Amino acid sequence: MEHQDKDAVSTHAVTKFQNAVASLLQDTVAEEVPVALIYNGVSHAVMMATPLDLEDFALGFSLTEGILNAASDLYSVELISQQNGIELHCEIASECFAKLKEKRRNLVGRTGCGICGSESLEQAMRSPMQNITQKLLVSAQAITQSLRNIVPLQKLQALTGATHASAWVSANGNVLMVREDVGRHNALDKLIGALAKTTHNVSQGYVLTTSRGSYEMVQKIASVGIGMLVAISAPTALAIKIAQQYHITLVGFARNEQLVVYNGAEYIQENQPI
Repeated sequence: MEHQDKDAVSTHAVTKFQNAVASLLQDTVAEEVPVALIYNGVSHAVMMATPLDLEDFALGFSLTEGILNAASDLYSVELISQQNGIELHCEIASECFAKLKEKRRNLVGRTGCGICGSESLEQAMRSPMQNITQKLLVSAQAITQSLRNIVPLQKLQALTGATHASAWVSANGNVLMVREDVGRHNALDKLIGALAKTTHNVSQGYVLTTSRGSYEMVQKIASVGIGMLVAISAPTALAIKIAQQYHITLVGFARNEQLVVYNGAEYIQENQPI
């Protein structure tokens, strides 16, 4: 399997009932482990994630959380397996590390933080680092086609039925890159990290997620200059508000030959009926 790591899945004996008749089977399940992000020797966050494409995850998380200004600010990532999880030791630029240390100092003594790593409402609702200049025109037919195209590329989901996927899709509906994780945000961070290693022009494609369109998803794509998010489930009101504020095309309920555009309908063409 592409990008597959043997530690991303395991097998377990299960009892399956079919028409009230029991049978013993071996089932494949997705792994979920604590992943610690450590910057220049200082622990910053622990996320529960699928142990797959973790270098992409480290880069994407660091970009979307505003720890890095650019992919080049991440010098190296070392994966160290521990008894209870995995450590990602990230060496980052001194300017970025100084900014991160200042943020950590502001967190000292604070409790009850509803959004991890944020010490104020302003920081939690941070503005994107890049201006969104979304001019991508996509047909409804192309979006529908991308929904079909992503299915055979969800290798981990096919094995386990437990993971989300985020995909990078061209304007004509071709799925160019897919990352999977038990967490929808992790899958998106992995995708963004993988994209950051390429020469793709982010204004020439969109992100397709197999989850709902939460405000964090909109915020993450905005932080790296991506201008369109297509979700198979509903967005939240806050996601719509952020999409409107930063001129992001937001599509929800993209399934069963239909889609609902919550912002940026002028960028979805109906030249080919679905």
